[in-house]
Amino acid sequence: DKMSSTSSLLRVIKNVVSSSSLRTRRSASNRRIQAMASSTTNPIATFDTTEGSFKAELFVDQMPLTASNFIDLANTGFYNGLHFHRVIDGFMLQFGCPNSKKNGAANAGMGGPPPNSKFTNLATKEEITRDAREGCIPDELTAKISNEPGTLSMANTGAKNSGGSQFFINTVHNDFLDWFDKSSPSAHPVFGKVTEGMNVVMKISAVETHPNDCPKKGVMVNSITIA
Repeated sequence: DKMSSTSSLLRVIKNVVSSSSLRTRRSASNRRIQAMASSTTNPIATFDTTEGSFKAELFVDQMPLTASNFIDLANTGFYNGLHFHRVIDGFMLQFGCPNSKKNGAANAGMGGPPPNSKFTNLATKEEITRDAREGCIPDELTAKISNEPGTLSMANTGAKNSGGSQFFINTVHNDFLDWFDKSSPSAHPVFGKVTEGMNVVMKISAVETHPNDCPKKGVMVNSITIA
């Protein structure tokens, strides 16, 4: 898993995803990316889950690299059919591991994007290549946005440049996870915030879980659409 129950300390392992299918979906994604790049309004992600829907603003204006990585993964269908693999009431909900297609999978929390895959930074138009080992992206420790309730924040192992596809939604103010808060070594950059449907997020946070924090009844994200 990309986070421990107190700070975030698990590693990403390579998950093999069909490059041909990703290329096909990325072509449509790139067209949407160009449209977003010319807009001054931050895009909105709509999460359609088995517990209801919620929306989140993605901070392309302040966190362009991290938000663009998320948008690319969403647009290529990477997140469709994955489960929230770690839910801790009074803390956060974690999502985004490709190994979580089956709820309760033993290796859920240890996967990431395809190594060497690419995406476009919407703000700079620069093409970014995820790393060759685990599909990780560069840390974007720039905007001082705190891990407040409803924010979307990158999961990582604690090592430099170890974030990939996994992220978490804070359900309380976890300021000790801020990269600019030196009270702990945790450094989790926020790249979005729930704008509608926080009641759905809180409903998910209250589900019954196993001792390893995996929900007993799977909570799946059917799709994430960007507009």
